[in-house]
Amino acid sequence: MTSSGSWFFWAALSACFAALTAIFAKVGIRDIDSDFATLVRTVIIVFLLAAFVLCAGKWSDPRNLSSKTSLFLALSALATGASWVCYFRALQVGEASKVAPVDKFSLVLVAVFAFAFLGERPSAREWFGIGLVASGVVVLAFKR
Repeated sequence: MTSSGSWFFWAALSACFAALTAIFAKVGIRDIDSDFATLVRTVIIVFLLAAFVLCAGKWSDPRNLSSKTSLFLALSALATGASWVCYFRALQVGEASKVAPVDKFSLVLVAVFAFAFLGERPSAREWFGIGLVASGVVVLAFKR
């Protein structure tokens, strides 16, 4: 697989794992508070990822990170935590088949934010696809 095509492989794997996340989480939060479930999930992720980074020899001293990198990683972590809390709360009270697609409205927001803040310029064809995703979310989220 070429390096230009490898992003799709990893993105597709991410989508598969994200789908499993919704199913496993929906079952896992049946009898506990969604915020506590998010904490348990996060602790497991921390240990798993730490082991992966250490075993893969990818550990580096976090004190060597620039202040800009540290700031944006911290902001990303805060956004991730808020997203997970909201996602688990939504899964606890809603159907996974409806919650997950609405959560993926983030695709539309990423495109808009990347346009506004990163200077990315999707093509007309890409905007059309993004619009289709937005339309799908509206169809799934709102009943007559």
